[in-house]
Amino acid sequence: MNQDPKNASRRDLLRFASLASLGIGLSEAAPPQAAPAPGRSVSGMKFEAKESVRLGVIGIGGRGTELIKNFSAIPQVRVTALCDTVKEKVDKAQAKLEQAGSKPPAAYHSSERAFEEMVKRDDIDLVLIATPWIWHVPMAVAGMKEGKHVAVEVPAARTIDECWELVNTSESTARHCIQLENCCYDYNELLVLNMVHAGVFGEITHGACAYNHDLRGILFSNEGEGLWRRFEHFNRNGNLYPTHGLGPMAHYMDIHRGDRFEYLVSMSSPVASLAAYRKDRLAAGDPRQKEVYRCGDLNVSLIHTAKGRVITLEHNVSTPQPYDRINLIAGTKGIFRDYPPRIYVDGAGKEEFGPIDPYKAQYEHPWWKETGDLARQLGGHGGMDFVMAYRLVEAMRHGTAPDIDVYDAAAWSAPGPLSEQSVAQGSAPVRFPDFTRGKWVG
Repeated sequence: MNQDPKNASRRDLLRFASLASLGIGLSEAAPPQAAPAPGRSVSGMKFEAKESVRLGVIGIGGRGTELIKNFSAIPQVRVTALCDTVKEKVDKAQAKLEQAGSKPPAAYHSSERAFEEMVKRDDIDLVLIATPWIWHVPMAVAGMKEGKHVAVEVPAARTIDECWELVNTSESTARHCIQLENCCYDYNELLVLNMVHAGVFGEITHGACAYNHDLRGILFSNEGEGLWRRFEHFNRNGNLYPTHGLGPMAHYMDIHRGDRFEYLVSMSSPVASLAAYRKDRLAAGDPRQKEVYRCGDLNVSLIHTAKGRVITLEHNVSTPQPYDRINLIAGTKGIFRDYPPRIYVDGAGKEEFGPIDPYKAQYEHPWWKETGDLARQLGGHGGMDFVMAYRLVEAMRHGTAPDIDVYDAAAWSAPGPLSEQSVAQGSAPVRFPDFTRGKWVG
């Protein structure tokens, strides 16, 4: 999609709004439950060991370009195919890879369905998908059905039906569908995960997480995500982007490895900030001045787990604020709270937060010890992009199971549609489907 929204026709805007509202019926009806798929569970399923990993990449925008940079920095990775609807983006990525000494990858850009041809190639082991959200599931399903493992940017799915489609396809094809949740690999998240496993916080009882990020400039940009992401706010009211905070929290709480998300309640604030922003910054005759937004500026959800733990989950991309994922985890012996990082452990003296630095020597995660220098040098979100890429490639090379599987992708994405349903029903509790079909009990 390479259209300037200032010149978009009413027909185009209505088409985009229609796409953005796919599956919104979940706000009016209970989430459907899928019948068991014929395939076996893929929980713990190991990759077939390979000396090298061949990548096909769909979506060569800002995010896709960053993924190519981080994955191709690993010597055992070769990008064999690129796909985007904009030929110039494919050409530019090809040229960069060739300059770096790689064989130019095959190019696909004939239409918005060119990916269907790319995934048929026999020289692709893993398909990376970094496209607008409405394409994530069709592309992932196409890849798995052609025998490829897939790795999808976040959120992996926008509706509960789509979540089940990913699960059912992964099981029936015995191909992995990994959610590319880079925040699970950030320095603090992995440090705290080690501390949780070591019992520093005692028995874990609750946590809090968020995606609070001022995206107003991006949403009204005339390029990149500004060409599609704002349209998600037209017909949806809930948490549109839950996984950055929730993924690390799921790892802290061993979700699908002994616990699971059970039900959710959600509420949204008034819709105000996007309209205020455009009024101050866009010309009076700009067609975007007539857009009507439905998504509240702030969405707050509470998630209850099968073990009785409670998670607070926030989403706010519409108001002026510093970046904050909260990243709070607490238990019977202490609490960690991020942004800025601080910790309190029972018996440590004064009842006040202290710095996390004294814990780094003992609990710094091995993945950062191994890859931290190169990760920081590459710079993708402070280095977590490379750690994520490195972990996935190592799993494929050594034939181990991935850190994040399709059940995680589905459950971490599910608060999107479930929060919409809860908000529409006056903050009524809404149950999570058990995407593992009972396999979560570790």
